[in-house]
Amino acid sequence: MGRVEVVSFDMEGTIIDPSFSNLIWETDIPRLYAEQHGVSFEAARDHVLAEYRQVGDERPEWYDVGYWFRRLELSGDWRELLERRRGACKVYPEARGVLERLRGRYLLVLTSNTIKEFLEVQLGGLSGFFAHIFSAPSDFGEVKKSPEFYRRICRIIGAAPEEVAHVGDHLKFDYEAPRQLGIHAYYLDRSGEAEGRHVVRDLVEFERRVELIDGSPQP
Repeated sequence: MGRVEVVSFDMEGTIIDPSFSNLIWETDIPRLYAEQHGVSFEAARDHVLAEYRQVGDERPEWYDVGYWFRRLELSGDWRELLERRRGACKVYPEARGVLERLRGRYLLVLTSNTIKEFLEVQLGGLSGFFAHIFSAPSDFGEVKKSPEFYRRICRIIGAAPEEVAHVGDHLKFDYEAPRQLGIHAYYLDRSGEAEGRHVVRDLVEFERRVELIDGSPQP
């Protein structure tokens, strides 16, 4: 096997847990709708979630908080919601240690279906670990991490697919899509339910897999 030069990470569910996003989409926006439209929180939440479903996550608008403020007729700056919830961003316990060990040995890249404004808040002090941070909707106008998304990233960073190892918590977008290009892809299943050679339980296990690929274990 060839040496790995680039290690790529998904963000939400991989490095950062989803608490922040869940609070914004499922609590803060419905609460703001309830306050501004004079309805109960329960009624507002039912309405807002129904609106989300109507648009669906296959359209780029689904990821655009500004779009939802306009569609739901909400006043104020949506960026304030993100700032108020900054403290809700939780890094998985092993993530920082893995990033610290890998950054001196590989080019680290982050890829996400999250818009850049969310990424900037969620990553916080972790952003400095990454040479490149890519958002499918913000950078490429895509709603999912497709094989073409990974192909474009490889071109931008100047790496062949076989020189890249990637990990993420979505079977299709973090394992199947990059694997089609020849990327060393791993599916992160923290629940422990999935099985297979392509499955890792945490980022420490992924780190070990990367070392095995290029035959250069950490001293």
